[in-house]
Order: sequence, then C-alpha cells, then structure tokens
Amino acid sequence: MTAIAWEQAAELAPYQDEPKQMASAVVGKNGYLCLGFERRGAATALIDLERRAPLFVHKALYWDEAMPTLPCVFLITTTGGILQGDRFHTVVNLAPETQVHLTTQSSTQIHSMDANYAAQTQEIHLGDNAYLEYLPDPICPHAHARFFTHTHVTIAATATMLYAETLMAGRKYHKGGEVFQFDVFSSTVQVERPDSQQLLTEKFVIEPKQQAVRQTGQMKEFDVFGNVLLLTPKMHADAIFAQTPASYDRNTGVAAGASRLPNDAGLIYKVLGRETQPVQAKIREFWAIVRQTVVGAPIMPKFLWR
Repeated sequence: MTAIAWEQAAELAPYQDEPKQMASAVVGKNGYLCLGFERRGAATALIDLERRAPLFVHKALYWDEAMPTLPCVFLITTTGGILQGDRFHTVVNLAPETQVHLTTQSSTQIHSMDANYAAQTQEIHLGDNAYLEYLPDPICPHAHARFFTHTHVTIAATATMLYAETLMAGRKYHKGGEVFQFDVFSSTVQVERPDSQQLLTEKFVIEPKQQAVRQTGQMKEFDVFGNVLLLTPKMHADAIFAQTPASYDRNTGVAAGASRLPNDAGLIYKVLGRETQPVQAKIREFWAIVRQTVVGAPIMPKFLWR
C-alpha cells in the first residue's frame, strides 16, 4: 500500500530520475517509525517502538500540567530535514482509551532537489475512545523541492483525532525570498472506520510552475496555509462548530473558517495568513476549543521558545 501510494502518483511522473549521489530509498534514506500506545492505569504509555534511521523519537514525556497522564512525543528526523530520494513510513497505533500528543522537534525543512523527489506515508490507527493530537510544526519547502505525503487513518466511531498540516510558501526571507518556488507539494489524507467504511479523502496538489497560486480562490496574497482535520463524534463536532465562526482579521492578515466533513466524520478547519506565527496562533485557538470540548482540559500556554 505505501509504495504504491507514491509510485502511482501522476504528479511525480516527471521526477523519476535518480540522484547522482545516494540512490533513493537506500539505507539512511529509507526511514521507518512505529509507535504503539496502551493504557496503563490512569496514564497512556508508549509500549512499542521500532525505528530505522533517520527517523527517531525521544522517550514519552509527561509535561502537560492540564493532562498529566498524556504522553507527549517528539518525532525527529536526525538528518535535519527531508532530502531528495528520502522515503519515510510512520505507523502510529492508539489502543482503546488512550490519549496521546505528537509533534515535531522543529519545522520540517524540505531541501532543494535536482533529481527524484521525497515521500512519506503515515498510517494512524485509533481504537475506541482514543484521543490523538497530532500537531507538527510547519512544513517549509525550499526552491525546487518535490514532496509527496499520504496519510491513511483508521478511526473508531468514538475516537477523536486532531491533525494539522501547516504549509509555508517557502523561505520567504532567504536572500531575495523563496516564495512558491518549489516544484510540487502533494498531500492526501484518507479516513475509514475499522470495518473499512470509507469516510473521506482529501487531496491537494500544488505545482506553482504549472499553475499560478496567486489568484482568488487559491492563495491570493497569503503565504501560509493551515489545514486542520478534526475527526470526532458528531456531538463534539456540533459543539466545536458552534464555537468556530468564520473570521478575517485585517490587522493580522489571517482568514479562517470551519466546514463539516462528510459522513458525520467531524470538521475541517482552514487558515490562511501572510505570516506563520498568526496562522499557528489561530490553530492553537481551535486546538483549545477541541481539547476543552472533548476531554474537558485546557491546552498548555505556548512555550517561549516555540
């Protein structure tokens, strides 16, 4: 399933040449990470861990004072970014009644490429009444970057998953500015129930050199795109939707709004901004509403260094 996901992607057809340096998907470029969480007493524990470089995680930390039984796990790429020819595969399993927070050590830098592409696949499984916050830092594709990501989620009807993907236009303040100079960014999320009932598929492909993104209905004057998926029971979705009106703040340059997902799967929340920090702040507002509604706890104040 994972190899087919990128090998059959039409948008990657122009980028099948091999690098002159290390070949694609060789040792050191073929990362694998598998995390398994179970309920142990009142807390959730990371009980299974399998990894292959360059993917890595630190031990689970319990620093969230509002949810002291919540393990917080940082996903790490030891190469400091994503390079041409990289192939990453991540599996996350949440047993029933578990609660987990996943994030990254920093923004994901997708480096410039002159051959091939980089790809990642993610498989996420949530059991009954599981709760997952998967909130990585923003993705920054450099000039000529080619990146493909495919996320497949299997979620029980009583579980909740909050997943955010924040895409920057590039290294906006690097030299003369790298804004929408990447070759292709492709992202797909598929969601189904454990009985294989299909709930939704969302895919967007951005190819700035093939189609201008500075137009109405796309990015226009905005440089940052926050795409937040909330998979949750309908009663939670209804309560959160009522607290999330569409908004546009001219001072911060941020527009945001929520829509309902098909099959009563939850909500999708989209944020557009000219700078990264205001978009992240808006996503944090939505995260705070979600956590308070679903588990009855506030989020931690933002760390000074993040």
